[in-house]
Amino acid sequence: MKTALFLLSGLLALSPFAAGGALAQQPAKPELRVGFVPGPYIDEFKIGVEPELKKKGYKIRYVEFSTGLEANNAVFKSEIDANVMQHTIFLDSYNERQKTDLVGIVHVPTPPMGLYSKKHPLGTPIKPGSSVAVPNDPVNLQRALWVLRDLGLIELRDSKPVDVSELDVIKNPGGVKLVPLEAAQAPRALDDVDFAAVQGNFAIFSGLKLTNAFALEKMTTPYINVLAVKKANANADWAQDIVAGYKSPTFRTAILADRFYDGFTLPDYMK
Repeated sequence: MKTALFLLSGLLALSPFAAGGALAQQPAKPELRVGFVPGPYIDEFKIGVEPELKKKGYKIRYVEFSTGLEANNAVFKSEIDANVMQHTIFLDSYNERQKTDLVGIVHVPTPPMGLYSKKHPLGTPIKPGSSVAVPNDPVNLQRALWVLRDLGLIELRDSKPVDVSELDVIKNPGGVKLVPLEAAQAPRALDDVDFAAVQGNFAIFSGLKLTNAFALEKMTTPYINVLAVKKANANADWAQDIVAGYKSPTFRTAILADRFYDGFTLPDYMK
């Protein structure tokens, strides 16, 4: 009888309930695969979110892509779990064109698009006939055109982001020459054009400083980047654990303590 009681107590000691929750530290999805394109978002994740996820037992696999299209396709095909590289307007446009259902579940600190130049000193006026490289996708083209509009260089008609083109410029008194190209190529184009409208992530990745921009966009919430997942995964425990990581004191402290992030547009939960 004593032997039986001893064996029973041993079995209880090895049970998940008696092990002090040790097994509870292992999440149902032990490895999270998160995708990024060139820019600051992978570093934000590493310094502020990964430490919180590791406390919960997750391992992180970082996957880097050249373009946002590749990163979104990888999420949709479940090759990765999430990506961080786009704003809601771009994401909605992608879903509409590709017939997909990705959703953003948390905003992240985002550097604004800026107008940069290697040929003209900061503060000099933009001369008539200047060439300006702009993104060739409609959504980010609109952002670039808004920057030029706010500088008084052009006038625009109202258009949906997915339908914007150069034809939406209805007045161009200074004869600004728009040079559409792939957004990631904008920093390289600075050697060939007078100015380039560069998305914040590509500006940071190429070494451009927000403080050296001739102008920065007036970024609103729909243009703050998000962490995107498949809609079916939005409320999964692992997805909500990532959200909690971004909203944690660890993340807030890491970002606000680093002068590198000065000038970034911050999500509401950090204000």
